[in-house]
Amino acid sequence: MLLEVHDLEIRYGERLVQRGVSFGVERGTIFAVMGGSGCGKSSLLKCLIGLLEPAAGHVLYDGVDYWASDEATRNRLRAGFGMLFQSAALWSSMSLMENVCLPLELHTRLDAAQREHRAREVLGWVGLAEFAGYMPADLSGGMKKRAGLARAIAAEAPLLYLDEPSAGLDPISSLRLDELIVSLRDRTGAAIVLVSHELPSLLAICDDGIFLDGDSHAPVARGSPRALYENPQHPVVRAFLHREAPAGAQAVAS
Repeated sequence: MLLEVHDLEIRYGERLVQRGVSFGVERGTIFAVMGGSGCGKSSLLKCLIGLLEPAAGHVLYDGVDYWASDEATRNRLRAGFGMLFQSAALWSSMSLMENVCLPLELHTRLDAAQREHRAREVLGWVGLAEFAGYMPADLSGGMKKRAGLARAIAAEAPLLYLDEPSAGLDPISSLRLDELIVSLRDRTGAAIVLVSHELPSLLAICDDGIFLDGDSHAPVARGSPRALYENPQHPVVRAFLHREAPAGAQAVAS
């Protein structure tokens, strides 16, 4: 198992966010982290990528416990995953080429010419080869997301984290990004953890997933979004996936 999460508890001080979070992600799988706004999806992601230490539980990469490891081991483990933040988080003072070369400089032994060759390769995969010299400010929102994805996959990490990749995109751009994510998974064999509340994307591309509930502060469902959509066992899951008003909610007059 590439990624294993065991009985994770997430808190900010005394405030409980989630507890009892457990799942595993195999290579070549697109795994969805689902749930309504404020349920703890982004907080879980921070625990997985090393930005927030959990209050309890374990995060294992290839059997190595990340939070029980020393800093040198954590640095080595971090080199094994790429990250696409919701805003794309491109360095505004760097060209696309420089942005994509950065993880190659940090995490590989490639020389400058090899880094540039690899950067051009992955920019080509996402349809941005001719924009290598552009600055982020010169790109559309969809192009920035694709550039961020190119940077995330540049160092050939076996695990990718994508935080709301379709957020802010129009339906056509969102569809194209979904297709790109699947093609990159097929091309690289990477596992992908997708944090999202975009129902079309969840149903179209995810193989497995977990549903976090903000009221009970715990996972309430596990399985592919499609299977959960077709046979929801929990009312919160049913309301979310079928876009229904929660039980007891007041109708709003138009």
